[in-house]
Amino acid sequence: MKTVEQHMLSRRNALAALGGLGLGATGLSLGGAAYAQSDKVVRFILPISAGSGVDTIVRASSAALSKALGQTVVIENQPGAGGLVGTSAMIKSPPDGQTLSVVSNNHVIYPSVLKSVPFDPLNDITPIAVLGATPMVLVVNSKLPVKDLKEFIALLKAKPGKYNYASSGNGTILHLAAEIFKDLTRTFSTHIPYRGFGPMMQDIVGGQVDWGVGALPAVAGQVKAGNLRALCVASLARSPAAPDIPTSAEAGLPFYVVEGWFAAVGPKGMSAENVSRIHAAFSTAFATPEVKEAMAKQGNIIKVSSPEASKEFFASELKRYARVVKSAGVVPQ
Repeated sequence: MKTVEQHMLSRRNALAALGGLGLGATGLSLGGAAYAQSDKVVRFILPISAGSGVDTIVRASSAALSKALGQTVVIENQPGAGGLVGTSAMIKSPPDGQTLSVVSNNHVIYPSVLKSVPFDPLNDITPIAVLGATPMVLVVNSKLPVKDLKEFIALLKAKPGKYNYASSGNGTILHLAAEIFKDLTRTFSTHIPYRGFGPMMQDIVGGQVDWGVGALPAVAGQVKAGNLRALCVASLARSPAAPDIPTSAEAGLPFYVVEGWFAAVGPKGMSAENVSRIHAAFSTAFATPEVKEAMAKQGNIIKVSSPEASKEFFASELKRYARVVKSAGVVPQ
């Protein structure tokens, strides 16, 4: 993830080119070959780079989804401007069910951290399904003198401001997840924003920073190696991928629930028939053994919601993060 400043620098350069990123853009199939758009192809424009969290989720489920739809699924990565480029391209596409996207928390965070967003995150999309979530884990440097969450909270309260935490950038989900923790515990730690997850995690492991919040698949290796201590997953249930890590409630902090969710959406104006058809395909695909296994290996939890529930969820998350951003003092750029 990028800092807000990086978002804006990329955004200034990228938004000028958005007009040329609509249906005429050339994409890549799963095999890497160029394709010609047709009614046999469902195009997924992902606003992130290949290999990132949402990208791996869509690729792991693409074969089952293609079978359920009866159409070829093609993935086209359009990163840039923190995700604004790809989402804008999807939104400008015809609402015929042939062009879709899978978005994450950032989709509803944009309006709170940027002064200008080229689309309405609620009214310019058609919600199809919230597909699931990736657990977020609160981790500390293994040398920090705490063995559980209660001891960690007590340490922060005993020495306000002494300890610091890292994030992948101002206004990112990892920053806001830490701010929610601070708010719930009424503790204070100094925020150290980094340019991306890798540098952030490197310095927590190295002890330059004391703690942070990361997606389970991204921190699991360091936890297993003993370089980080996982104090809780910010979820209602333990993750099957890390059953030894207690939930926030079990660790003594009820209501600390922050997940990296991912949701299927299309352009606004999609017909109810298309929404129902595509939702059914996602439900079928994500219920197959191969997709379940792939999601479990990635540490993701499948919970496919209805289009109506997804719409309500988007609106609720938009308000939630607006409050968090304001409380954290993040100035829109």
